[in-house]
Amino acid sequence: MLNRICIFLIGFGLLIIGLTYIIMYLNLMAIGYSLIDYFCFIFTRFECLLSIIGMILMLGATCWKGEKYDIHI
Repeated sequence: MLNRICIFLIGFGLLIIGLTYIIMYLNLMAIGYSLIDYFCFIFTRFECLLSIIGMILMLGATCWKGEKYDIHI
């Protein structure tokens, strides 16, 4: 249970970092980049790919089935 929470929180942090950079790079549109150039630039930057890695970690943490523990009292 605790492992899933930690993986989810790490994924959430990476997603926020990646989305922050994607929003910051929107300023490239103001200096004349086209939408295709913008997306090509975004997909080549590692800090923007952190959002994809974070999303995969979050989805993995929520969809991962944990082990069932039998507690006998």
